[in-house]
Amino acid sequence: QVQLVESGGGLVQAGGSLRLSCTASVSRFSINTIGWYRQAPGKQRELVANIVSGGITNYADSVKGRFTISRDNAKNTVYLQMSSLQPEDTAVYYCNVKTTKLLNFWGQGTQVTVSS
Repeated sequence: QVQLVESGGGLVQAGGSLRLSCTASVSRFSINTIGWYRQAPGKQRELVANIVSGGITNYADSVKGRFTISRDNAKNTVYLQMSSLQPEDTAVYYCNVKTTKLLNFWGQGTQVTVSS
């Protein structure tokens, strides 16, 4: 069982920044993909950004140029640096890990609220 511990959400004004962190209780060698999804009220959960094995990063079009995903292998932690936040970024953000054994794990979610 993989545990994902998230932190860093909160309330910020439009144009502000936040950094989310997610620490995984699994060897990095067992991780195929690690990243962040978000779900706004009344909407489906969507990919924000992820890092695929080999270091390739993917971003949703809506966050390109504003968000940066990075990974600290020594700490088994993935970060999401969010800048130029807008009210439409308001959502619960979930850390996600897909393992090399094709198992899928989610964090508990952290609320990000951007006020206008």
